[in-house]
Formats: sequence, structure tokens, C-alpha cells
Amino acid sequence: MGRPEIAIIGGGIGGLTLGLALRRHGVRARVYEQAPALGEVGAAVALAANGTRILRELGLSPALEAASTVPSELVYRHWTGRRLVSHPVGPGYEAQFGAPFWGVHRARLQQALADAWGTEDLHLGKELTHVEVLGDENRLVFADGTTTSATLVVGADGIRSRIRARMCDDQPVYSGTSGFRGLVPRAAVPDLPDPDAVQFWMGPDAHLLHYAIGDVINFLAVLEGPDRWDGPAGTAPSAPGELAAAFRGWHPAVVSMIEAVPQSPRWGLFALPPLTRWTADRMVLLGDAAHAMLPHHGQGANQTIEDAAVLADHLAAVTDDADLPGALAAYERRRRPRTRQVQRSSWVTSALLHLPDGDAAAARDRRLADLVDDFAWIHAYDHREPAGLPTRRKAPA
Repeated sequence: MGRPEIAIIGGGIGGLTLGLALRRHGVRARVYEQAPALGEVGAAVALAANGTRILRELGLSPALEAASTVPSELVYRHWTGRRLVSHPVGPGYEAQFGAPFWGVHRARLQQALADAWGTEDLHLGKELTHVEVLGDENRLVFADGTTTSATLVVGADGIRSRIRARMCDDQPVYSGTSGFRGLVPRAAVPDLPDPDAVQFWMGPDAHLLHYAIGDVINFLAVLEGPDRWDGPAGTAPSAPGELAAAFRGWHPAVVSMIEAVPQSPRWGLFALPPLTRWTADRMVLLGDAAHAMLPHHGQGANQTIEDAAVLADHLAAVTDDADLPGALAAYERRRRPRTRQVQRSSWVTSALLHLPDGDAAAARDRRLADLVDDFAWIHAYDHREPAGLPTRRKAPA
């Protein structure tokens, strides 16, 4: 019967990484993207060692190293500016985890992936409307009236995945928090301490994360609320000045950063509940379609990249359609436990970053001294290890 025909729904980070990983194994796949051109929303992305080691394997180092900034350290600060804990990044991080940490514009990452993929087997303007199961094949129907068929359909189509909706009824859950994003010229925040570091500023009911990318500072400001989010995951308008008001009285550099650019739309922060299955009817999920998570470990893109590498490894071993169900089951067994751990840890971290001053915040601050060891299990992951678990893994608290 031969290798399965593979259709990847979604031409974002996950879909293109999977396509490139499959191509590296000599396996052909077709990518279907609903947008008329490849692009990426969002200001920037932090690529940790568990993601960059895979991107380097795919030959993307030249493009991404040129576009990325390696932070000097990871710093946690009190909302008034007091430096609580710091951990070096740079060469020491790469020596410990075997791959670098890169901060890069999402658009530059998307462009590097798109350039590597090329136009062959890329189909743009293909909005999937539904999937029909026809024996051992799936028929894909698109909004423009065209159809195609594939033995395997990969849902790399994000938090509002049409493929997931075909498989189960699970919906994203609102976290009760929301975020605002921005890119600020370095010159606009001359009083920012340690501008080359990844920094978390923590305070009552809010936190600010930022890191440098070349001449700009990328930030994500997260607030408690609104209590309800009406509508699907995405953005919503907010009152003018609402973000600045939430950080009034914080360190002047925080205030300057927020006020240096127009207030962005408000992003509702959602996560998926752990799904009971990722595969059905020769369809399989990848990335946010399977495990959308809160951004507090910077792992959304990295976990998607991991998924792509592991799924490609298992699909590369399939030489006959009859072997496909076993390969998909093996992928799910390897990825579900790990992504659940990262999802859970990111959700717990949300509340810890917003503690008011007091005993609980002081206990959190003491724990930050062990941060690198506590979360080595995330960064040390290497998909090439047979069990899919890093040798230096330490269970999350």
C-alpha cells in the first residue's frame, strides 16, 4: 500500500515545522493554510533549548541566529524594581541544556520556516470547512469549493482547531486573566535596569514580562480580569488607558515601557483542558490544537515544535498504511503526559506571579532560587531520546 498521504491543516509554526521534519526523513506532506499568505500575529517568541535544538536540526540556525537575541540572564523583580533572583542565560544556558535560548520576532521565525519550506506542496487560501471520513481516507472540503483527500490529516490549526472540533467537544477555558503586548524601542526606556535580560516584574494582580530583540524590547503585560470573557479565544477592545492604570505606581521603567506605545488590544488568556485523545479516524492533533496553554513558561511554540519533531519521527517509520494507527498511538503516548505537565505548571504559575506582598510572596521568592533546577525538565527535553524524557528531568513542583 505504501506510505500514507499526509495533509497538514495550518501553515503556522507547527505545521511548517512538521512539514520540514517529515521532508528531512524523506516523507512528503502537503500544507493547507486558510490565509492568502503566510504570516504570524504576535510580537515575539522565546525559543528555549527544547525548541532550538530541533530548529537547528532542520537547518534553520543561520536564519534564526541572525534574527535572534540571546538574553544575558533571567531576572525576577519586585514591582518596585527590587531585584529578587537572577539566573545567567547566554553561553552557560547552552552548555547546560545543549542548545541556545533565542528571542525572535514571530514574523521572522515564520519567515524562516516559510523560506525553508518553499512553495511546493503549499496551498494558500484553503479554509477547511469539514472533513468526511471515507473508509481509510479523509476527504477535505474547503471554503473555496475545492476538495482533496489524504490518508492522514494533521490538525495544526490552533486553539480554534476545526480538526479538534471534528474529534471532540473540548473547548478552551478562560483563565480569568488577560494580556497586552508591545514592542518598545530601547531608547524609550533609558531607565530600564538590565535591558538585555529576560525579566519578570511581579506585583499584586499583575505582572510584566519583557526581553530584548535587537533594538526593541518585547513585552507582555498580564492583568487579573475581566471576570468573564464573552466570545471565543482571541482579542477584545479595552478602555483607553486601562493598561497604564493597572501599573500606576510601579517602577518608572515599567510605566515608561507601557506608555511608550499605543495600548494593544486585550488578549484573553485561554488554555485547553487536557484532552482524552489526540487521534481519531486517521486524524491527529498538534500544538495549540491539542494543548493550548498559558504563556507563563514561554512554552507554547516550543511544545508545538516538540510535537512536530516527535510526530515526524513516528510517521517516518510508517512504510505501510496499516502501520499508521500504531504510529499515531505512540506519538500520543509520548506527548500527552509531557504537555499536560507543562500546561498545569503554566496555569499554577499564573497565580504565583500576581501575589500581593506578604508571606506567600516571600515564600515564592525564596523558591525562585531553585528555578533552573525546578524547570530543567522542560528545557533539557530531547525528542531523540527513546523514552522522550530528558536525562536531567526533574518533576515540576
